[in-house]
Amino acid sequence: MSSLPVAVGSVGLPLGSTAPDFQLKGVDGKTHSLKSFADKRALAIVFSCNHCPYVQAYEARMVQLQRDYLPKGASLVAINSNDDEGYPEDSFENMITRSKEKGFNFSYLRDETQEIARKYGAICTPHIFLFNQQRVLSYKGRIDDNRNPNDVKSHDLRNAIDAVLSGNTPAVPETRPFGCSIKWKQ
Repeated sequence: MSSLPVAVGSVGLPLGSTAPDFQLKGVDGKTHSLKSFADKRALAIVFSCNHCPYVQAYEARMVQLQRDYLPKGASLVAINSNDDEGYPEDSFENMITRSKEKGFNFSYLRDETQEIARKYGAICTPHIFLFNQQRVLSYKGRIDDNRNPNDVKSHDLRNAIDAVLSGNTPAVPETRPFGCSIKWKQ
């Protein structure tokens, strides 16, 4: 099976929706839910994984986003929903290892049943859902417009977080996500 890029129109949870709650185990050994981030003025949920080259290209940017925005009251949370039987690199044990190796400073959670990916309508990795403090979906789509950090022209997620933290609606509330398709269980 190949991991071809996915590019589609409007997908996933509709803008203006309330964030579906979750109870997911993190690489820190704790169970996390929306309440775990209740103090955050903005919450970016990123459907992610270990093996996708698109995600790997964004890992350092995800760490930098958390470093830049956590002091401002925003947080990033990564959720891995991929089938780990067909893709053993995405197992919980390997998530722990990758988190340590790459210095993840954000919560990295395992969606073993894939229920959360389905509730959010995630289709690829990375796929972003940004919520305001009331946990209303304010932005969805990509982190930015280029897998290569040197070629980025549009910092979509940063712009959306800045808008939400300012109490505004993002100027561009939706972009097309791109990456590897979510690996659904048989």
